[in-house]
Amino acid sequence: MATPARRASAKARATERLRAAVDEQRGALGEPGWTGPSDEASLGRECVRAVLAAMDGGTAARPQALRAAVTFLLGVLAGLAPGRAVEVRVPPYAAVQCVEGPRHTRGTPPNVVETDPVTWVELAAGRTGWAPAVAAGRVRASGPRADLSAWLPLLVVESPASSSALRSEPPATARDGMDARGTP
Repeated sequence: MATPARRASAKARATERLRAAVDEQRGALGEPGWTGPSDEASLGRECVRAVLAAMDGGTAARPQALRAAVTFLLGVLAGLAPGRAVEVRVPPYAAVQCVEGPRHTRGTPPNVVETDPVTWVELAAGRTGWAPAVAAGRVRASGPRADLSAWLPLLVVESPASSSALRSEPPATARDGMDARGTP
């Protein structure tokens, strides 16, 4: 009797979804499918690049690609600023807790950042600054630790055709045990 095929692991399924989102967005841009590395970081960077290329071209990003880019960039933020003091929400796609400090256990956290998916991608990729986005009402930040400017940009994408680079470490203030504004 043949053994049933094992279901792919959650990580493998997530990578497959990310790959499909990258290929769909590249196809919408008239680009061939992705032939680069299939690791999560490479696919995530390419997804962000393709989403930005669509936005630069005046077209909306494909929903699955935008979701994948948002989720990838929130994961990068959580990796650079581990902790549970700030909740970053990008509805309807995802939310993460990050930044060291007092954590909440129930109800609405005292430090919340909320923005739309396009603004999050622009902030995380260095296309717009934190202060202008907050001033324009594109980001709602409440609480003493809700300023993410010290961790942004997460991924620098200078133009649709350029390569991209992830930040490899948190800013000095975060490494030194201080919050984004330099207070302990």
